[in-house]
Amino acid sequence: MNIAHTAVPPLSPELIAKFRSIVGDKYAVTDQAEIVPYVTEERDLFKGRSPLVLRPGSTAEVSAICHLASAHKIALVPQGGNTGLVGGQTPHNGEVVISLKRMDRIREVDAASNTMTCEAGVVLAVAQQKAAEADRLFPLSLGAEGSCTIGGNLSTNAGGTAALAYGVAREMALGLEVVLADGRILGALSKLKKDNTGYDLRNLFIGAEGTLGIITAATLKLFPKPRAIETAFIGLASPAQALRLLSLSQNEAAGTLTSFELLSGIAVDFSIRHGIDIRDPLASKYPWYVLMELSSPREDARATLEAILAAALEDGIVDDAVIAANLSQRQAFWKLRDEMSAAQKPEGGSIKHDISVPTAAVPDFIAEANAAVVKLLPGARPVPFGHLGDGNIHYNVSQPVGADTADFLGRWHEVNAVVFEIVLRMGGSISAEHGIGVLKRDELPEVKDKVAIELMRQLKAMLDPLGIMNPGKVL
Repeated sequence: MNIAHTAVPPLSPELIAKFRSIVGDKYAVTDQAEIVPYVTEERDLFKGRSPLVLRPGSTAEVSAICHLASAHKIALVPQGGNTGLVGGQTPHNGEVVISLKRMDRIREVDAASNTMTCEAGVVLAVAQQKAAEADRLFPLSLGAEGSCTIGGNLSTNAGGTAALAYGVAREMALGLEVVLADGRILGALSKLKKDNTGYDLRNLFIGAEGTLGIITAATLKLFPKPRAIETAFIGLASPAQALRLLSLSQNEAAGTLTSFELLSGIAVDFSIRHGIDIRDPLASKYPWYVLMELSSPREDARATLEAILAAALEDGIVDDAVIAANLSQRQAFWKLRDEMSAAQKPEGGSIKHDISVPTAAVPDFIAEANAAVVKLLPGARPVPFGHLGDGNIHYNVSQPVGADTADFLGRWHEVNAVVFEIVLRMGGSISAEHGIGVLKRDELPEVKDKVAIELMRQLKAMLDPLGIMNPGKVL
């Protein structure tokens, strides 16, 4: 998908030399073959271009880059692990890329304060591991956690599979260090849970997708490490039954329910068909599945999970279930879930939606959206799955079998319109956790409160008056 904006003026050799002097020759990339990984993304949906990729190693270097870019009106695109799904990390029109991957230092783990301070380029899985080594939990968990970075997670306000219990990325950050467009450094790496000294500037930058400044470090919340984790894979008849199971689980688990994933039968079939070493956990096929997990500070999680499933079976809520017997089986359950996005690719074109509606409305949303999409595109295959516990559904639509992929993807905005109409009517959001980027930028003014859009534009103009910070994204 090519995105057209105002053309970016060519970068002169003199300016390239000045940028190069900030980070050093080794970390200023101009060879186009080496730049390719920074201007493309895994789904091949967005293809960008850039004359220069800078890989700073410190906040001071990021500051110097922004200062120089501001002086010469050079557009910048900050980038973490390049795992974004809405084109927010892509230089669509020749902007300079600032890759934060070298800034990968854990500055401090403070177990007594239950905080960890790390730089923007720290890979999420590394942050999780460092917390575990201190007998703590950093609960943000995504399918891309082996490559996505903390800076990107915060810039997109990532959600993930544990948001039901711990919230989204915004709720896990206590403080930030941010480089502004003119090179000034906002030093707000607070460990405090209580700080009422004026405006909460931190939240301006979380979810802003690099359009207001570049997050270079963050102080994150840690939690007690669970002593027992129990995971179940469940077959059932419908999203309505899954909603009943969610209510039962929340009532009985007393705050230990940490994940509750709703999986359509077709999504499970795709993972089993196209994944490597993925097997069906149940003996029979079901129209819908739930992957649920309890995490407890005590050793009673299994008894609680068994009691929930026994009650659900007795009440006819679920048809079959299996509890992971060991860590290997638990990982197999989650691998089936984590491979769902990748497993759609061999099935042809996929039109993707990252939506949220009130949790109670999820069954009606899926039913209405399925009917509307198939009416618009006969033979289209809805592939819904996601985080039922917080109302976030990845409502993807795979092309009809044998259809022309380009023709199908050419209907992207038509499908969007049908799905988004239902989402908005139900009081939902067109972007639950992936962000706006360029993919949903043009729809945003139509669905966002008009005053909110005005304030967003005013904040952008104040913090980035030259429009050099990730231009053309979000707004």
